[in-house]
Amino acid sequence: MSFLREVWLFFQVRKKWWLLPTFLMVLLFGGLVVLSQGSVIAPFVYTVF
Repeated sequence: MSFLREVWLFFQVRKKWWLLPTFLMVLLFGGLVVLSQGSVIAPFVYTVF
């Protein structure tokens, strides 16, 4: 959780709000990869790509 806090403080202090969508997409795809490892969702993820 401290990593997310540091990222949020980076966005606030440096005013790099244009990086926020990129960061969110990386988190989304990372979560998708973690969920697709040996789960029921895996066949559906492979059809997307």
